[in-house]
Amino acid sequence: MSFAGLNDADVAAALAACTAADSFNHKAFFAKVGLAGKSNDDVKKAFYVIDQDKSGFIEEDELKLFLQNFSASARALTDAETKAFLADGDKDEFAAMIKG
Repeated sequence: MSFAGLNDADVAAALAACTAADSFNHKAFFAKVGLAGKSNDDVKKAFYVIDQDKSGFIEEDELKLFLQNFSASARALTDAETKAFLADGDKDEFAAMIKG
């Protein structure tokens, strides 16, 4: 599954910037892939891609696999990265989190 409208080179660069464990920063990632500049409708679409079970919430196990929404070969987030990401937003705050 991919996010429509994102530049493949931007996505590749953002993924390359966080290949090492504990190097993922969601705000930097969203800015690098171009999601920060997308419309609120595009951001909502991104939320629903990440919300794999369509529960209306993004659970910890879904966030752990967040990078794999952009590339199937991407690594899983570490527990520390996942917890930091989870602590920063929920559905109502997702757009604000992406927009920075």
